[in-house]
Amino acid sequence: MTLSRKGPRLEVSERSFPVNEGALCRKGWTAAGLRGSRERLTTPMVRDRATGEWSAATWDEALDLIATKLSALRDENGADANAVFGGGGLTNEKAYQLGKFARVALGTSQIDYNGRWCMSSAASAGNQAFGVDRGLPFPLADIEQTDVCVLVGSNLAETMPPAARHLDRLRENGGRVVVIDPRLTPTGERADLFLQPVPGTDLPLALGVLHLLDAAGAVDEDYIAERTTGFEDVRRSVAAWWPEMVERVTGVEASQVRELASLLANAEKVMVLTARGAEQHAQGTATVLAWLNVALALGMPGKAYAGYGCLTGQGNGQGGREHGQKADQLPGYRMIDDPAARAHVAAVWGVDPETIPGKGRSAYELLDALGTPEGPKSLLVFGSNIVVSAPNANHIAARLADLDLLVVADMVMSETAALADVVLPVTQWAEETGTMTNLEGRVILRNQAISAPDGVRNDLDIIAGLATRLGAASTWSTDPAEIFDELRAATKGGKADYSGITYDRIRDEDGVFWPCPEGSEGTPRMFADEFFHADGRARFIDVAHRGPAEQPTADYPLHLTTGRVLAQYQSGAQTRRIKDLPDEGAFVELHPLLADRVGAHDGDPVVVRTPRGEMKAPARIVTTIRPDTVFVPFHWVGANKLTNDALDPSSRMPEFKVCAAAVSA
Repeated sequence: MTLSRKGPRLEVSERSFPVNEGALCRKGWTAAGLRGSRERLTTPMVRDRATGEWSAATWDEALDLIATKLSALRDENGADANAVFGGGGLTNEKAYQLGKFARVALGTSQIDYNGRWCMSSAASAGNQAFGVDRGLPFPLADIEQTDVCVLVGSNLAETMPPAARHLDRLRENGGRVVVIDPRLTPTGERADLFLQPVPGTDLPLALGVLHLLDAAGAVDEDYIAERTTGFEDVRRSVAAWWPEMVERVTGVEASQVRELASLLANAEKVMVLTARGAEQHAQGTATVLAWLNVALALGMPGKAYAGYGCLTGQGNGQGGREHGQKADQLPGYRMIDDPAARAHVAAVWGVDPETIPGKGRSAYELLDALGTPEGPKSLLVFGSNIVVSAPNANHIAARLADLDLLVVADMVMSETAALADVVLPVTQWAEETGTMTNLEGRVILRNQAISAPDGVRNDLDIIAGLATRLGAASTWSTDPAEIFDELRAATKGGKADYSGITYDRIRDEDGVFWPCPEGSEGTPRMFADEFFHADGRARFIDVAHRGPAEQPTADYPLHLTTGRVLAQYQSGAQTRRIKDLPDEGAFVELHPLLADRVGAHDGDPVVVRTPRGEMKAPARIVTTIRPDTVFVPFHWVGANKLTNDALDPSSRMPEFKVCAAAVSA
């Protein structure tokens, strides 16, 4: 890799890091392409609302303007008039400081982040079943040593290509790979068994598998008795899900359901991994719990090279939600309504616990309330491109337009930044130091490699500058090492305890796994002896299938699902601007049978409609998708104008992955 910006070139050689072994995906190898781009922002910009014209501002002018408006809105409407929206790509230090800024400097409860749309359903399920949420409770490389790996709603080969090698090695070792997805993706092509359910029916598939395991006497009765509670209720509820019933609901042949159950029943080690395809539903938490019940019934969680895990979707999807930018959490995965947690964190911050606000709105609910009489009047956005990534995006764009103040910190003029009153240019990954927590719970350190362009500042500088102007209590360092030490103190004794982790340890040990209390070596593998509930036992949770919130109708007879493609990432704000990555634009994937029915031809434009809006894009006719389903990638404006904003009752995850749709030529 070569990094340069019209000056000395920095050569970066690959290193055999234990997670990726020096490999990067296409997006990783080209990530330096944004350096020196003409689209890179290098000065604060202020928009005149009357004319829509942009003008450059100094940093003092921009921060003074923001602080003045925030203070006025707070004085006129109360502290919750100001809101903050973060991102799962922010470092731990930024996520921590952003949560602290919201609650101490602004005094607002209104803070959440885009990770609510990533792993929140798996997090909710993990907390209910295990008493803790860590995406993978074991190292990623453990996949190679299991007997059967079941991937539910994951396209690992395109979303995390370096990680997909573990699937290949598993098969080389004699193991089997199962992929469950409405589309036959490159990951599905690697599978020994591929199941293609109707979108939104992964839950009854899990119920049917557990029905067969129990009927065959394949559940681990000793493990269930010694290490879990609640199985009898689950056993009774799955009794109704015989294979033919599962086939009727999911579209998966009863013979395939039996084949999967037999595969699991005869394996010594089983690993179940879920991802967004299973989780981004109004029943996402219940779906994950159903698959967790399968893993628990087989006695796998806590067993070597086995268990349940969630594959994260953002660079700091795990750490981003542990340290306070979620509406209901304080640092260390402490809950904000826990008096002991509030007292501990307040002592670290040097404030009265009573001044820390309570639980705020979740991500979509926060955005939905913007500009309303009862909702926030301002929004500060760090590390997120809401206009592209939010469900029912037309509605959310309207909510943003009703704000008195929208501030966006970004590297480029993203679709969300283009709507802002003030845009602040910030550093990218190579220009800053900070820690991130990967999908295994391994805290890693990303060191600054090069200087930022003139005029660009770190998010930490912005937070400190605003906190000072607002007269905030506590201290506001801009040094990531100092902030990490404060984070360590704030997490001490919490579920996600970082107190024993230091920058030096991370460097020396290639990362450290949490929980890591002082004096601990860290915890690469969890649950060997006990789970995180007070009694040390895992919980079986009885769940029922309700189906997607929006069912097909005569006007909208199809299922729409969304996802990623290999060359793009998230909202595409960065990857779409890198010339070495192909920007093919949005497309609509549909089966030949459906294409014939609506008169669509490969490459010609088609229109996809849902009750929320419509988009036009070229058709891509493939045999790898179900005939009753269409697929649209979400990296471009359009896809999330269509998606449903129905929320999971537990995680508050929107139903990105399925809604009723129609398609026409």
